[in-house]
Amino acid sequence: MVCERCVMAVQQIIATAGLEATSVSIGNASIKQDLNAEQLHRLDRQLQAIGFELLCNHDDALVERIKTTVIFLARRDDGQTVKLSEELANALHSDYKQLSNIFSTHERRTIEKFFIAQKVEHVKELLNYGQLTVSEIAYRTGYSSVPHLSRQFKRETGLTPTQYRQRPTKRRPLDKV
Repeated sequence: MVCERCVMAVQQIIATAGLEATSVSIGNASIKQDLNAEQLHRLDRQLQAIGFELLCNHDDALVERIKTTVIFLARRDDGQTVKLSEELANALHSDYKQLSNIFSTHERRTIEKFFIAQKVEHVKELLNYGQLTVSEIAYRTGYSSVPHLSRQFKRETGLTPTQYRQRPTKRRPLDKV
């Protein structure tokens, strides 16, 4: 789950199934009752129908929590440089090296590469709005300079931010980045 609408959709599915959620938040849902295999299967099918999946495995759930946290960090617009390893370790109350190993094993890419991809998607969104200059976008998204943003953006997209703004391409949903 990557947004509040996702949370509402999952809450609705849980309620429709006659279950009681103790909590539903971005990337996590807890159900009060113990579910049997048939209930789990039915819930999983309903979640899959709207693009979600049921994660019962601890590592799979942790990878989803890492993704959700990284997306949040990549979309910050406060101009601060994100200290990814520190902020992720603090947010998830885990050792960053352990988080990194689990993530890389499951996703076949590093947390840093996932973070950069998410950040570039956010920059694309800001470029599409057309309200900020590339310099303002670089500052707001925590890049140290416009050249740094441009290099990373070009490495990810094959275009400079200015070229992208002139001919925007279709953006990918955040969960597909």
